[in-house]
Amino acid sequence: MTYTNPILNADWSDPDVVRVGEDFYLTASSFGRVPGLPLLHSRDLVNWTLVGHALQHLEPAAEFAVPRHDCGVWAPSIRHHDERFWIFWGDPDQGIFQINAPEIRGPWTSPHLVKEGKGLIDPCPLWDEETGEAYLVHAWAKSRSGVKNRLTGHRMAPDGTSLLDDGKLIVDGDRIPGWFTLEGPKLYKHDGWFWILAPAGGVETGWQGAFRSRGFFGPYEERIVLEQKDTEVNGPHQGGWVRTASGEDWFLHFQQRGAYGRVVHLQPMRWGPEGWPVLGDDGAPVAVHREPALPPQPAAAPATDDDFPGGRFGRQWSWTANPQDGWAPHHSGDGLRLSCVRSADAHDLRKLPNVLTQRLPGTPSAVEVGLELHSEEPGARAGLAVLGDAFGWIGLERGADGTVQVVHRFAEGVAERERDAELPRLAPEGRVRLRIEIGAGARCRFFSDLGDGPRPSGPVFAATPWRWVGALLGLFALAPVGSGHAGAATFTNFRIDSL
Repeated sequence: MTYTNPILNADWSDPDVVRVGEDFYLTASSFGRVPGLPLLHSRDLVNWTLVGHALQHLEPAAEFAVPRHDCGVWAPSIRHHDERFWIFWGDPDQGIFQINAPEIRGPWTSPHLVKEGKGLIDPCPLWDEETGEAYLVHAWAKSRSGVKNRLTGHRMAPDGTSLLDDGKLIVDGDRIPGWFTLEGPKLYKHDGWFWILAPAGGVETGWQGAFRSRGFFGPYEERIVLEQKDTEVNGPHQGGWVRTASGEDWFLHFQQRGAYGRVVHLQPMRWGPEGWPVLGDDGAPVAVHREPALPPQPAAAPATDDDFPGGRFGRQWSWTANPQDGWAPHHSGDGLRLSCVRSADAHDLRKLPNVLTQRLPGTPSAVEVGLELHSEEPGARAGLAVLGDAFGWIGLERGADGTVQVVHRFAEGVAERERDAELPRLAPEGRVRLRIEIGAGARCRFFSDLGDGPRPSGPVFAATPWRWVGALLGLFALAPVGSGHAGAATFTNFRIDSL
């Protein structure tokens, strides 16, 4: 049996992986979305399911009460030590955080600040089982610190709560000819060496490096172990090494794919005659490869569809900021009822915290959802969106004359407010089936169905990423500024099907 890359064809950014017994667990960056730190599970490294999130809200709560799409949780590392799961991550504006739990589904501890500072990113711990000592390595974000292309190492308290020194520069990328933007380190001990697997060269064009030293603080020697070569996989790098129970080595990494974000690939890994890791096909990423020698598993992927049973949404959804009570009131029936949240920013979905999002699929797909608008408030609206630096949405709006109309609006990346992509049309029953067809290059075509079949709306819209985040699908309900409850909208039968 073979598998085909990418194994996770959506924006599971900056993946890291760990094995515990026969199970593999993966986490990824979640930036400003809540809940954060997604937790994925697999038994064969190919088929993955989303089993939860480790972070239920972002701190400081006041700062993350509004969308901060490129902030928050950057490049986490996941490890298992002392019968507990550990996740370390860097918040570029605050410092290095850590949480831990006895089981992957929790309960997870509250975030603990291990090292305070600006621009501290991509941390990874190591507990040396031979000596009992613990270490931590991290990278730097130039946007916050003025420094990049270097890795700093610390001794860490074995309980993971604090660092025992001021840190030492252990790899300086400026001293390596041709290297730039060294970041994303993952730290291991193997065959008597300290290993740092770290990418460089930027997310779209870079490569995967390996560094080794007999002592944690160096000196390190380096080698490029994975790069694009003559393949179509641009910038293959930043991820984690994992060894199966039978001793096979594998490496998971991302590929930057524009609006689709950072999709995840699986590479075979072996140790060459000189003791260096060899990734992929002699250092080039593989497109198709033999599956890991693990018990066969049924095909699986993180859930996308949702019937919203009992009025609740599935694990695949995250808010664009810390949620507040009343955004998604529960009710006895199926379907997701979202309150029409009043906002002065109703003209710009990018500024709204109450947008419920999931990842844009990485293959041509059709997204559909049913919508009914219950609000009597003039200007109240709800819809299905494609959200990035630019956005487009289609949905329902209550007019000043009391009628409900199908509306389709968009905003370019430089625009400060949305405008019509199609003239509104009457929705006599106040309900509609919405559809977005996502073609090659994340080019989106919008449709509405009032019971007489899907009708195309407006021109094609090319989805765009945020700076570091792939485009998102979103559901929202909102209303203009005013007083009192503004009503609600109900979403039903959310589906994503391949085209």
